[in-house]
Amino acid sequence: MKELQDIRKLSDHFITVELVDDSLFDWNVKLHQVDKDSTLWQDMKETNTEYILLNLTFPDNFPFSPPFMRVLSPRLENGYVLDGGAICMELLTPRGWSSAYTVEAVMRQFAASLVKGQVR
Repeated sequence: MKELQDIRKLSDHFITVELVDDSLFDWNVKLHQVDKDSTLWQDMKETNTEYILLNLTFPDNFPFSPPFMRVLSPRLENGYVLDGGAICMELLTPRGWSSAYTVEAVMRQFAASLVKGQVR
């Protein structure tokens, strides 16, 4: 999958990806960077949390349908993160999704939404 190759070439180490059971349709993604002026960054720093671990599950017809994305750890509250870690963003709905979106762009948008939604 080209998406995976592109992410592994990122020089800013914004995210890293590990395949779950070697499946191209199931990724664990570590989000290493959030806005350093945010309360989330301060909380992460105080608890020695180096990254936010997410799981992305891709449908068979990706990129024409969005992936399902949820937070595995740490437990986040408020904003766009629901109980159980599911992400509620229009971008990840069939109506809000565009096949032109890249995983990197989705992750950057998610990182911005964490700050906007005052996630802690």
